[in-house]
Amino acid sequence: MPVSTTAQGTPVWRLRTTRAQWLGYLGWLIGITLFLLCWKVISDNTMWVFVEDAGRQGSNLISRMLPPQWDYAHRLWKPMWDTLNIATLGTLLGIAMAFPVAFLAARNTTPHPLVRSAALFVIVSSRSINSLIWAMLLVTILGPGVLAGIIAIALRSIGFIGKLLYEAIEEIHPTPVEAISATGAGRMQVMSYGVLPQILPAFAGISVYRWDINIRESTVLGLVGAGGIGLQLNAAINTLAWSQVSVIFVMIFATVLVSEWISARVRHTII
Repeated sequence: MPVSTTAQGTPVWRLRTTRAQWLGYLGWLIGITLFLLCWKVISDNTMWVFVEDAGRQGSNLISRMLPPQWDYAHRLWKPMWDTLNIATLGTLLGIAMAFPVAFLAARNTTPHPLVRSAALFVIVSSRSINSLIWAMLLVTILGPGVLAGIIAIALRSIGFIGKLLYEAIEEIHPTPVEAISATGAGRMQVMSYGVLPQILPAFAGISVYRWDINIRESTVLGLVGAGGIGLQLNAAINTLAWSQVSVIFVMIFATVLVSEWISARVRHTII
């Protein structure tokens, strides 16, 4: 029997109706049926002979990755620097584009509903396409290199930063905005003195968090030719140089750990 509480916190027991019971049973039946159907589709399209052999193949692959070829590390500093530049410059470019889009998408700052719809379309379009797909398209258009990676990271960042930022704008306290508007201030003055100070901590935290994510994403863009350490990773995998792959993994892991520490410290300082 479900229980609810009154305004004073007193529990009120209610007997579940027969109709509600049958609807609950029907929901469970539909859920279990969908699960079994999905499992059958997955099972029919899975080569279980490879799954049964996965443990031996995995242990064999790990044995070929050890010990790492540490003398290969000196060739990875420049690609890793390119990866950091892709993440940093892509984040900055994404911030520059997402900042005005967020103000246009927020209900309390947009100049017109049609403008808001267009801004939301930009945000949704950016979030719908993964940075790796952006990189594939841009490598085809611009050619392989770091520039394609930077723009791919920027285009992906617009949706993430824009969505979180426009939600922060919509959640601001209206009192400062009303007080500044009552003085006869113009629209830009209200934005500068009533809205912007309230969202700056959230904006800084969102930007640093996105930079942290972009470092992870930029490590794989080289797999499609967009520069960075992913190029070396792809080359090492294609030549079956597994001891070099392990060195690349260690360097990527260390870089992500450092970026996570920096991101956490910056967010703690700001927030």
